Amino acid sequence: MLVFSVEFLHGTFRADPDGLAHTGRMSRGEWPPAPSRVYAALIAADGTGERCRVTSGVELEFLEQLDPPVICADPSPVHQRLQTRYVVRYTKTGEKNTHQEYVAREGTPVHPGVRVSLRYPRVLYRYEVDAPSMVVDALRKRAARVGYLGAADSPVRMRVLTQIPDAISGGEEFVPDPGGDIRVSVPRPGHGRIWDSLYEAWCERGAAVGRSQYPALRHQVAYRLPGTALDEKNCGSVVAWLRLSVPVSGRRIATVASLFKKSVLARYEGIHGEPPAVLHGHGFDRQGYELARFLALPDVGYRHSRSRIHGLAVWLPPNLDPDTERRVRDAARSVRRLVGAGLDIAVHPWEGEKRPRAAHPDRWTQRSTRWATAFPAIHERHGPVALAEVARWCANAGLPEPVAFRSDRRPLIDGAVDLAPAEVHRPNRPGRPYSHVELVFPEPVSGPVVIGAGRQRGFGLCVPVSDKDPVRQEEPSGG
Repeated sequence: MLVFSVEFLHGTFRADPDGLAHTGRMSRGEWPPAPSRVYAALIAADGTGERCRVTSGVELEFLEQLDPPVICADPSPVHQRLQTRYVVRYTKTGEKNTHQEYVAREGTPVHPGVRVSLRYPRVLYRYEVDAPSMVVDALRKRAARVGYLGAADSPVRMRVLTQIPDAISGGEEFVPDPGGDIRVSVPRPGHGRIWDSLYEAWCERGAAVGRSQYPALRHQVAYRLPGTALDEKNCGSVVAWLRLSVPVSGRRIATVASLFKKSVLARYEGIHGEPPAVLHGHGFDRQGYELARFLALPDVGYRHSRSRIHGLAVWLPPNLDPDTERRVRDAARSVRRLVGAGLDIAVHPWEGEKRPRAAHPDRWTQRSTRWATAFPAIHERHGPVALAEVARWCANAGLPEPVAFRSDRRPLIDGAVDLAPAEVHRPNRPGRPYSHVELVFPEPVSGPVVIGAGRQRGFGLCVPVSDKDPVRQEEPSGG
């Protein structure tokens, strides 16, 4: 195998993955350090092409072709948001904002971003490949010349190994997984040429050139967080998790989901052009009912739950091409505000925060045999609700057949939202019955579990339920 060992000599890491540091809006740092950052450091260590001094550059092309590595790193470092500081601005002199130490010189704020403090300062990148000895030797020469990763105040010692070190403590594995919870940037074929173009433009135009002007360098793949199980069946996946700056009443689910969908469609059109049919449903030609689901994530299921919406998520059905998933993910994660219908709320990508619990992916993606609706499920047909009908809802949602259920017009768990008809039905559309449902499956099912006719709008979203409480079978619906 091929292993990169990166030891952070100060026990801290500071980087700016999304270009937000200068805005002062970064709340969490990059973690784990992206393999693309390691790749860029290796390029800087000895250049490319004619600029190479001690290597030929072939080793970089070899590295580009590899699959994303398994990353062994501290599973829960501390993210410290750094305070803004002021420095001298090198412009014409002025009378405002002057420094006492520099008479008539203006000051400008600098936002350092977020420093990640590590309990276990070593990170390993493991590639399951048998690299030629000449490639390993060249990579070792480059690694020996790498002095820091990310910002210059994150000094590192980098080594290239062909086996896992004997002494590893504290690190846990972040594993590539299409259904994973976080996005990590990795190198891909052709990135070396793009870095060459960026460098040549920088030599010509200086600081006017930045990495953000080369979006092709940002190739992200999904990674599974340590301690989460790998889904064996592809039943679709959430491609973006977001959190709200302030919670919203769960009674406004229809408004929040509608604004979120409109924002994602607008961002997709602005970045990539015409949105695909899977997002808006017009002209959708696939079999079944599987369109994108725009989910509002409420605080439910706990004794003190208050039914408020803390997060958002976009779920996509299985078997979509990776480019479509990536574009939808980019569009969703670029949403910054929900504005309309009396709401004006800032939105941020989820970056690993443990709180609020309602916005954490673990709350919705864990495995359980029992699930209960946080928002009521809209019935797919009129008539009494029996186990066979609920099984039909589950089949349409890509779920296995339940062995038992119960339903009621009123919430079945703490904090679940009790909605009036006007808060469920869309204007100028025929109304359907709706009710809260609890499902029991023969084997644990991975979330998110969303059932019923309104699942594209987040209705029928379920949370796992403890096995301690009994459940009635085939109870008729109250609505």
